[in-house]
Amino acid sequence: MRDEHLLTLEEAIRKMTSRPAARVGLIDRGILRAGMMADITVFDPATIHDVATFEDPNHYSTGVKWVLVNGRAVVADGRITAERPGRPLRGPGYRK
Repeated sequence: MRDEHLLTLEEAIRKMTSRPAARVGLIDRGILRAGMMADITVFDPATIHDVATFEDPNHYSTGVKWVLVNGRAVVADGRITAERPGRPLRGPGYRK
């Protein structure tokens, strides 16, 4: 996406965060604001790169510096931690 200039970085992030959260009714996620859940990814836009493919999906993206889930670091300084604070989220359309 970066190389094709299809979207601005801001619009791409919005399409991956606040828009899907709003669509499925997750009112406490998707935006950086006081009182919201602290799910944050910090990355270098110049070096982020997805190396996974459909045929070989078990690879982490490069260029990701920090990932916070519920305010706890699951990636710190580019390294995966032992923290596992997440849980599955189910929107209003979820069916068992």
